[in-house]
Amino acid sequence: MKFLSLALLLGALLTVGCKKEGGSGSSSTAPSNEDEKVFYTVGSMFGSRLANLSLSEGEINSLVQGVRDAANGSKPAVDVAKYQPQVQKVFRERMQKNSEKLKQSGQKFLEDFVKSGAKKTESGIAYKVLKEGTGKTPKADDLVEVHYHGTLTDGKVFDSSVDRGTKVTFPLNRVIKGWTEGLQLIKEGGKIKLVIPANLAYGDAGAPPKVPGGATLVFEVELFEIKKKDAPAPAPAPKKK
Repeated sequence: MKFLSLALLLGALLTVGCKKEGGSGSSSTAPSNEDEKVFYTVGSMFGSRLANLSLSEGEINSLVQGVRDAANGSKPAVDVAKYQPQVQKVFRERMQKNSEKLKQSGQKFLEDFVKSGAKKTESGIAYKVLKEGTGKTPKADDLVEVHYHGTLTDGKVFDSSVDRGTKVTFPLNRVIKGWTEGLQLIKEGGKIKLVIPANLAYGDAGAPPKVPGGATLVFEVELFEIKKKDAPAPAPAPKKK
């Protein structure tokens, strides 16, 4: 599991960065120098990767205690060797549970969007054309130049070329399935709002840390131009081995 591997790697970095201080209580003291700010940042990165596990305060405290004890060379509070085999199982179960919960809430969001006047494709995408456009309609293997603004169903922005102020160009068949289908519903000069269920987006794995597993995605996409096939294209993504 890529998620678990990265989380454990960041945990190792956290362990290396912890100071060997006395006592085992947690501290809310703000970082006081540049190095402490660096390690606080590592901790924040690690924490963001655990956000999808819905940890309780007790579980968070136990995690911090484990890092502190290991960094200080203290005797573990539990039999670590005994519980190590359960780590991946618990991670998987928590992620799946959270994914299912998000799928259910996302489905309700999508259905409410349809009730508000949007249309729904056979595959399950909900969409509303905000601007028809007057040019050609792209095909799946076309290069398209767009602006987009992507949020979760709660309105949290996870990616936006609009916010960056830079339009992007890419092959339409090298993005999530919801995009490949959705952009073929408008013409050049058009704009569309898409609500894309997880199975046509990033699935149960999500795209941590900003997109949790099972998330339904909301996009507003403006299609500026369909590029010529011989136009320079982004480098292809690495192939799975």
